[in-house]
Amino acid sequence: MDKEQSTMKYRILPLIPLRGMTVFPHMVIHFDVGRDKSIKALDQAMVDDSLIFLCTQRDARTEDPGIDEFYHIGTVAKIKQMLKLPGGSIRVLVEGIDRGEVVEILDEDEYFESKIEVFQYEPEEITIDKQIEGAMRLVITDFEEYLVLNNKLSPDILLAIADIEDPGRLADVIASYISFKIEEHQEILETFDFYERLEVLHRLLKEEIELLEIEDKINKRVKKQITKVQKEYYLKEQMKAIQKELGEDGELAEEIEKYREEIDGIDMPEEVRQKALKELDRLNRMSPQFAETAVIRTYLDWIVELPWDKETEDKIDIKKARDILNQDHYGLEDVKERILEFIAIRKLATRLKGPILCLVGPPGVGKTSIAKSIARALGREFVRMSLGGMRDEAEIRGHRKTYVGAMPGRIISSMRKAGVKNPVFLFDEIDKLDTGFRGDPASALLEVLDPEQNVTFTDHFLEVPFDLSKVLFVTTANTVNSIPRALLDRMEVIRIGGYTEEEKLRIAIDYLLPKQLKEHGLEEGNLGISENAIRSIVNHYTREAGVRTLERNIANICRKAAKRIVESNVKRVRINVGNLHRYLGVPKYRFDIQEKEDQIGVATGLAWTAFGGDTLSIEVNSMKGTGKLQLTGQLGEVMKESAMAGISYIRANSDSLGIDDGFYKDMDIHVHVPEGAIPKDGPSAGITMTTAAISALTNVPVARDIAMTGEVTLRGRVLPVGGIKEKTLAANRMGIKRILIPFENDKDLEEVPTKIRNKMDFILVKNMDQVLEHSLLKEEDSHENN
Repeated sequence: MDKEQSTMKYRILPLIPLRGMTVFPHMVIHFDVGRDKSIKALDQAMVDDSLIFLCTQRDARTEDPGIDEFYHIGTVAKIKQMLKLPGGSIRVLVEGIDRGEVVEILDEDEYFESKIEVFQYEPEEITIDKQIEGAMRLVITDFEEYLVLNNKLSPDILLAIADIEDPGRLADVIASYISFKIEEHQEILETFDFYERLEVLHRLLKEEIELLEIEDKINKRVKKQITKVQKEYYLKEQMKAIQKELGEDGELAEEIEKYREEIDGIDMPEEVRQKALKELDRLNRMSPQFAETAVIRTYLDWIVELPWDKETEDKIDIKKARDILNQDHYGLEDVKERILEFIAIRKLATRLKGPILCLVGPPGVGKTSIAKSIARALGREFVRMSLGGMRDEAEIRGHRKTYVGAMPGRIISSMRKAGVKNPVFLFDEIDKLDTGFRGDPASALLEVLDPEQNVTFTDHFLEVPFDLSKVLFVTTANTVNSIPRALLDRMEVIRIGGYTEEEKLRIAIDYLLPKQLKEHGLEEGNLGISENAIRSIVNHYTREAGVRTLERNIANICRKAAKRIVESNVKRVRINVGNLHRYLGVPKYRFDIQEKEDQIGVATGLAWTAFGGDTLSIEVNSMKGTGKLQLTGQLGEVMKESAMAGISYIRANSDSLGIDDGFYKDMDIHVHVPEGAIPKDGPSAGITMTTAAISALTNVPVARDIAMTGEVTLRGRVLPVGGIKEKTLAANRMGIKRILIPFENDKDLEEVPTKIRNKMDFILVKNMDQVLEHSLLKEEDSHENN
């Protein structure tokens, strides 16, 4: 029934705004009245016919509400009883009669006097169709479900509503029993149509039932947890009593509590925390006499000591970084610039993943110290791990706890040693990894050195992921040839070449000598070494690309000088070229010297070794025989194949070279590379061996002032080779000024120091015709040289 179907009449009634409650028709309720306006409204109602209009405040906190601060639809109620309370307030019992709506506020000075439009209807006027009857049944069912979940209401209330046949009254009575919000109660009160009122009540009841179900689930879960905690507490107390009876002290309990506090105090991943707490519970349930308790203790020690939440803040200052690199290293300008570029990118892109640097170069050139300088420049901790000869995968990933004496791998051990999760981590000698029956450590490193995977690096001992993504990995190697391709693909290679003679001289004077004087307790005034003496050490007592042996020789001189100072009571020892042999013995090395005459069948080649560049004087003899080719000088398979390719080229081009077509049947050719005790391999001596063979077969000498390097093909093409810088330095030491290099190696000349490059004449060749044009002497050239 809506407004139009009800009987409407107007009445002048006093009005009381109620705080935090709503009164429905047919509802009997008492409440306390304390405000002056409300008390005066009650007094006026008692003077008239005990009728008063009750509506609800919008905000219960408002002390003196205005006209717009309460709802204008409320309930006309009859005052049944009034009782004055101590303090001046009144407790009043009322019964709701009809709905009403404020039409006009006539007076609001002493109390709200209002004109009310009252909505009345007679129950016999209501037509209950199937739709309304279904809605009534649905609401009653909802109310029954509500009573089951809400234990604050008595189930007997169902008896009170079972006989109500009036749908409007049914909705009002049920709504009065339920603790809806003020707005929801008001929504029901303002719904005049019976069916719509039942629909609104059904919706609100369903929402309330859903909330009660959630509350019930939470209560049951909390109760279950409390019960579990109480049970665990009881069992723990029993265990303590049993241990006390057995004579066991409470050290284990204290230790467990200490572990728990440390775990709670670390900001670690939730997966790790749960694993640690699980192991702690196992330790708690285990007797101290069990051998496994030691394993669990070791595991927990590692968990709490790892830097899960500790890291250093990068202090990136390019100028300071450049100063640090210059202080620690002389020369290596290209390498320093690349390191500075890398550091600059770290400042601009703080979340940059990778790249992983791989410093490749001969021994003693400062690869390890460059990694330390990077750590200094970034203000990070530095840890180093040597991979030389490692052949056990467990060294990387650790052993599982089931093994006796199991421990984490060296990655995790180094991270604990660093104390932070973002150190500079150096993998030294990555090219010396070995493979054994215990696995392939190089494959285990694939995950560590992949920025996309190392965020969840899992050690076999820990069995939980550890984040390595913030670690700055640097690797070193002498050569990339022995590094597995998959591993090399994850790294950015920075090549560090050998030092020139002048660079070694400056390093010795500015770095090595002061360092060794300090380590041996000497002062600058105690020992004087001339520049020529140091140059002699570089040239005749060392043969290396780096400065490690040079430093050992300087240390040797310092020891002998210290002995002489103490033994002979002298104040200063002077060392020059003349007396150097007294301290270091006879010179150990001699550099190949340029031949004094042009020779037939002898060509100078250039080679690269792990210790830098070197020169090779390749000799070829031809003699009558049966066409045999003999190769000596401990040549590797690649070098032998280069010699064979050269001979095939000569046979194919014998006419143009002026060589008898049948030389391969009537002549024996012997190719020898001196210093036969030293193994040699590689294709870069191809054009040198071919040139020497052509010289021997044509009796045309090779120019003594030229050296060469390059791979030769069957068609006579000259292919590029590596190590141009090191080979050029070796040629310079020998005194050679002209070098033949493959045309495609032109770009590599930028690596050669400018001072050396300006002294040399580089001839770029594409094929053997150009090689022979520059290397074989014409008759007039030979005559002039003689």
